Amino acid sequence: MSILDWTPVRRIRRNHALEHATIHLLSQQFPGRPMAGRSTPFGFYIYGNVPLEAVVVASREALERLRRGEHHWAIHPGCGTNYVASGTTAGLAAFLTMGLVPYRRRRDVLPLMILATVLALIAAQPLGPWLQTHLTTRADPGDLEIVGVRALPGGWVHGYFVETRGG
Repeated sequence: MSILDWTPVRRIRRNHALEHATIHLLSQQFPGRPMAGRSTPFGFYIYGNVPLEAVVVASREALERLRRGEHHWAIHPGCGTNYVASGTTAGLAAFLTMGLVPYRRRRDVLPLMILATVLALIAAQPLGPWLQTHLTTRADPGDLEIVGVRALPGGWVHGYFVETRGG
């Protein structure tokens, strides 16, 4: 059995896919409003200035769309996985570039380092969505169901928790 199929990890991946699909739908309804999310084995959080009822409707519609096989909703360009992939490849490119040049000439390597990191960022563009597809989300919701949606108390940003079970 793969660690990706271990129950807590599988649940996080399914909730992560549902979180992305929900944010996609909310973004269509409220264009330009910043939103973020975070998934757990028991559901996911949505942060953004949107009404509770919109989160309820969007999360239920997102689950239905994933159930119908519309798996593209599980991949989101604003996912932290994309940032990790880009940052890791750029950092690795900079590190490897530094290793190519003797210590006394490192100031001369800055243009090469910039070129290497830019090329790494370009190369990483498809890596983030690939990682989402194969590691950090699971677009097949299985028996995942939404138990409820509740607003989080206080704060300067609206927050909601979408509780799920199954998966």
